[in-house]
Amino acid sequence: MRAPVGPPPKLSATALILLGLVAGLLSGLFGVGGGFLIVPMLLMLNVPQRIAAGTSVAAILPTAVVGAAGYGVTGSIDWIAGILLAVGVVAGAQLGSYLLARIPQPVLFWSFLAFMAAVIVSLWLVVPDRDDTIDLTPLTIAGLLAAGVLVGTLSGLLGVGGGIILVPILIFFFGASDLVAKGTSLLMMVPGSVSATIGNQRRGNVDLRYALYIGGTACLVSPLGVWAATLITPFWSNAAFSLLLLFAAVQLVLKHIRKT
Repeated sequence: MRAPVGPPPKLSATALILLGLVAGLLSGLFGVGGGFLIVPMLLMLNVPQRIAAGTSVAAILPTAVVGAAGYGVTGSIDWIAGILLAVGVVAGAQLGSYLLARIPQPVLFWSFLAFMAAVIVSLWLVVPDRDDTIDLTPLTIAGLLAAGVLVGTLSGLLGVGGGIILVPILIFFFGASDLVAKGTSLLMMVPGSVSATIGNQRRGNVDLRYALYIGGTACLVSPLGVWAATLITPFWSNAAFSLLLLFAAVQLVLKHIRKT
């Protein structure tokens, strides 16, 4: 029988606001919800894995709404692809939140690290062109639905909005430009975050106070990140993103080693 998880520590409003500011800026800049940063930081602050993951998904929701609006204003969203992805994400998010309540903590920890490592490698394998677009064919439509299910499952299970895996997928497999991939990714996160948060809240894996502080603060700076994304080249965007993920992964491993 799985041991019960105790209540999360009482983090200060200042710590949560600072985390939200950084997550919001990176969300707009890279087209991600910010879960890749929120989850590791909450873990470093001794928040249990399941609470960190569930809270991250809830905090991602307002951030994704504001970020998607920013990319939508500049025309950097493929709306049809976003809707297809969202359909798959809603189903996948419920599966992920179901698994989150049942998979042992060590498995969640190492799965998250493996997930981050795969994303870091993928960012160096393909550099997009700003003029690339997604060509919708029957095969592409089926692929987008399948990608949505995969991303939704990871969202509910690992506490990430899915952007750190979806942006490389849209670029590598579907031929999207980096800006369209980022904008479409944020659009897709909205229904996925709602679905995953409902499932996680039902299972007691969300701290709403943390989510409100982090998500509300992130909304304030997300538009600044969207603006910055248009100023840097796709190559340097990928390079910066991969280094950021590597830093977060190293910090998590060091913390895990100190605890064992």
